[in-house]
Amino acid sequence: MEAKFFRFLKIVGVGFKARAESEGRLLYLKLGYSHEVELTVPPAVRVFCFKNNVVCCTGIDKQRVHQFAAAVRSCKPPEVYKGKGIMYLDEVIKKKQGKTSKK
Repeated sequence: MEAKFFRFLKIVGVGFKARAESEGRLLYLKLGYSHEVELTVPPAVRVFCFKNNVVCCTGIDKQRVHQFAAAVRSCKPPEVYKGKGIMYLDEVIKKKQGKTSKK
């Protein structure tokens, strides 16, 4: 299968990891929950992991690749205070300031 479309996801957070098994058919995510999140990859999509924190979704169908990447991102969307979570590689998260103490 020749992959034409790519979508890279970056996982940010202490202890957050990803691993792909069985020739890119299963994706396991450690996202700080009490269990691993297991995702089954659709037939037209392949998944590869680089350095435990970068996930590459590839395939020949653009809609399915982007749909699966969105499903992976929805497991732990990036939060605006610390920037932890799953985000696209080219995505920019604007961070909020947070509370300030009164003196």
